[in-house]
Amino acid sequence: MLEACVERVRRLRADGGRKVSLVGWSLGGVYAREIAKMLPEDTRGVVTLGAPFGAGPGGTNAWRVYQLVSGDRDLDAARFAALRQRPAVPTTSIFSRSDGVVAWQCSLEEETALSENIEVHASHFGMGANPVALYAVADRLAQPEGAWRRFHQAPQAGIKKLLFRDPQRASAPGALFGWY
Repeated sequence: MLEACVERVRRLRADGGRKVSLVGWSLGGVYAREIAKMLPEDTRGVVTLGAPFGAGPGGTNAWRVYQLVSGDRDLDAARFAALRQRPAVPTTSIFSRSDGVVAWQCSLEEETALSENIEVHASHFGMGANPVALYAVADRLAQPEGAWRRFHQAPQAGIKKLLFRDPQRASAPGALFGWY
């Protein structure tokens, strides 16, 4: 699967003459990150939604399904540790503390000059249709190539402040799903 995706990105880059933006949801986000690591010269940036790149399969409620589907019974700890490494391109992780499938901590990116986290309130399965998450994806994709900037440059105001929480905040003790 990964080899076919790598070939597709190379073909898209060659056909379009521009770097490719990779957007992936859940395991697709893990693939997007891995492809970007393999093809940084062809990748404009990566946006993930609820992707469990920050821990082994135990960080999701679907790890047994992964084993069943992949046929991979022996989970290689070193392979999963390598997933944590950031791609060398701008990277945004969109996550939800109320995900329900992926532990939100497993979707947190180390924040650097080229990486960030955006928190939304969504279920794992609803994230791909959540208007707030889709707004964040569209905002990331609308940036000019080579001019990446952080989503949370300054404290949000108005309605945006209600929709996008500070991903670095601590959870309130006893807060339902971490949403308060």
